[in-house]
Amino acid sequence: MKITYDWLKDHLKTKFNETQLIQKLTNIGLEVESSEALTSDYDFFKIAKIIKTEKHPDADRLKVCDVDIGDKIPLKVVCGAPNAREGLITIYAPPGAMIPKNKMKLSISKIRGITSYGMLCSESELNLSDESDGIVELNTTKFNKKIGNKYFSKKQPNLIDLSITPNRPDCLGVRGIARDLASTGFGKLIDIKEKKIKSKLNQKIKVKINKEKNSGCTSFGSCLITNIKNCESPQWLKNKLVSIGQKPISAVVDITNYVMLDLNRPLHAYDADKINKGIVVRNSKKGEKFTALDNKEYMLHENMCVISDNLGVLGLGGIIGGTRSSTNLETKNVLIESAYFNPRSIRKTSKILNIDTDAKFRFERGIDPLSIEQGINRTAELIKEICGGEVSKIDIQKIDKFEKTKIKFNTNLFEKISGFKISIKQMIVILKNLGFEIKSIKNNLNLIVPSWRPDITQPIDIVEELVRIYGYDKIKIINPEKNRIKPTLTKSQRLFHFLQRSLASKGYFETITWSFTDSKINNLFKEQKKSVEIVNPISSDLNVLRNSIFSNLIIYLSKNLDRGFKDICLFEIGPIFYGSKSGQQETVIGGLNAGKKSRLSWLEKPRNVDIYDVKQVVVKSLEEAGFNPKSLFIDDKTPNYYHPGKSGRVFLNKGKENLAAYFGEIHPNVIKKLDLKTEAVVGFEIFIDNLNITRKSLKDQKSKFEASDYQKSERDFAFIVDKNFSSQDLVDIIYKVDKNLIKEVKIFDVYQGENIPENKKSIAINVTIQSMEKTLQEKDLDFLNKSIIVSVENKTGAKIRS
Repeated sequence: MKITYDWLKDHLKTKFNETQLIQKLTNIGLEVESSEALTSDYDFFKIAKIIKTEKHPDADRLKVCDVDIGDKIPLKVVCGAPNAREGLITIYAPPGAMIPKNKMKLSISKIRGITSYGMLCSESELNLSDESDGIVELNTTKFNKKIGNKYFSKKQPNLIDLSITPNRPDCLGVRGIARDLASTGFGKLIDIKEKKIKSKLNQKIKVKINKEKNSGCTSFGSCLITNIKNCESPQWLKNKLVSIGQKPISAVVDITNYVMLDLNRPLHAYDADKINKGIVVRNSKKGEKFTALDNKEYMLHENMCVISDNLGVLGLGGIIGGTRSSTNLETKNVLIESAYFNPRSIRKTSKILNIDTDAKFRFERGIDPLSIEQGINRTAELIKEICGGEVSKIDIQKIDKFEKTKIKFNTNLFEKISGFKISIKQMIVILKNLGFEIKSIKNNLNLIVPSWRPDITQPIDIVEELVRIYGYDKIKIINPEKNRIKPTLTKSQRLFHFLQRSLASKGYFETITWSFTDSKINNLFKEQKKSVEIVNPISSDLNVLRNSIFSNLIIYLSKNLDRGFKDICLFEIGPIFYGSKSGQQETVIGGLNAGKKSRLSWLEKPRNVDIYDVKQVVVKSLEEAGFNPKSLFIDDKTPNYYHPGKSGRVFLNKGKENLAAYFGEIHPNVIKKLDLKTEAVVGFEIFIDNLNITRKSLKDQKSKFEASDYQKSERDFAFIVDKNFSSQDLVDIIYKVDKNLIKEVKIFDVYQGENIPENKKSIAINVTIQSMEKTLQEKDLDFLNKSIIVSVENKTGAKIRS
């Protein structure tokens, strides 16, 4: 949003200077991006004197003038003015200057073979008057000693560029900015006495808003002004627009632009004589076309809000008008439109068609729905003043009634959130200045939010407004505690960062992607979860919130494979979503590993990555985070995007209370559908929200390794068990026989077939036995062996295989 201090003073009576203004704007959240002096079109023009004239050798009506502009050497300027003569003092425009009337930029050029360095100007070209018969003639006595000086000495105002956040549409107009400043005590808001239209003439052009699903327009105000004389805008209006970089076009167009910038009320002017049998505001049909004011033809999609007549589309509501009903200097009758368009509809349509306009920028953020009449009144007043004409009554069509937001605000909330106190009286003054309607009942304020503030919906927003206006500098600064006892991060935050480092130490590279993804890929990892669709996606391939951490991770795995990388380890930590409501998400750390192990090793034979590689990553990471690997329970029930025979899930205990992780090979169908150029892909997902670490901190949970000084022994066992018996259960039973002596239990074979009874299987286990206190004798080992066999047989019904 660009403003000048001079324009701001139309709405704000203040004694402060521009430097103080810039400081105050930033303090109240209206960030000043830049403040710079305007290079005015008028800065280039100098007082000059013609010291010699000659007839142009190749043109009867042209003269070649030697012009003194205060330098030692006079310049050659070709001039066609009949009054160009020796001794005349006039106004000179050098190369690079912009002629105010037609915005033509001058350059050194040859005119009929003679090089001309700039031009001598008429009053019309400088917008001084309509006189165009000759160049300006200045008073010799007054200007003879000012040769070479600038003719226009008025200092141009600085252009202040504000970065208005999307939640503050009210400050996309100069008056809204003035209102904010006045509420801080920077000045007094000037009361504008609105001149309402008093007319007996009815608006003759019928307007209808179709009641449709997803209608983009809820209110449409219009006013017909007949018998006008459209013309160039007066100088004050041109100066306003030029001061912020706008180009004057004609009085009618300039007035609508001025009201938009001044009051944040976008409007549109139609040539009423070009409207066929009234206006209908409706949703577009697929394939409709229209040519917009940017001279581009647009093919419309379904359900875009359009303004139409009997012949077709006149314009896109709230975005851009069409050429068919545009005004020009010959326009005699104009219809002024002031409407309210749905921000979501505006945003969606402009994104699809790739259109960006000042009106669209404002409507998509939320215009004051109650400013329709104010905008028409101000526009009609200016058109009548500048162009004449007869003004009709205002016609406002509505299909929905706007209700102002009401908030019950407990004043104690302010101190609770901000940390400092202000009186209820001060609160009321600030809020009234911002436009709130207030009824005070003890410590509660019943507030009605002004219609121009769609961003204020709850009590916490009121706290923000009060702090913003009263001053962020009033918030007390509290220095960090010295010798802090409590850790800065919570246990869950520490676990989050710990797992990041843990995976990075295992050779995985962290990836950071969007929380939204392509629905086609997301569906491959979805199972029963419903996709959460994004209403207004930034691109068509990022149209849902991800249900799995794999949804984006596998996209970037594929991209890296396509670029020639062979063995890749990627991980990401972040949220996945299973609903659109707040809190329907969980934090997951997931990884993918593709390619081979030991591809270039001279010691080991290369092999594809497999389930055991990824299982080791999961178990080791959980162990490093403080979870006892002996307490983990693993089974083979996994989502359908894992290989059904080469995957598993991990629980923190046998009771299956907390699902800790999934791991395994990615299903071959997924790899085939994504056309991944690799030998194998394995992955894992660790569900951080399910990792309960309330008892000890990560610092206390560091794994301790103690080596025994005494010899270890290994014993192998083979048990025949039921076919459906879990191998993990067998491991758990053996560990519990003697936790002090049994150091490790490994399954090295599972067999079904010959010499094994039907519906049975053989599980072969290697047990490592070692004492921390002594060398074990043969009798100690025999006793432990028997204990293992008895314990397994009694608890499972298994038989030792001979």
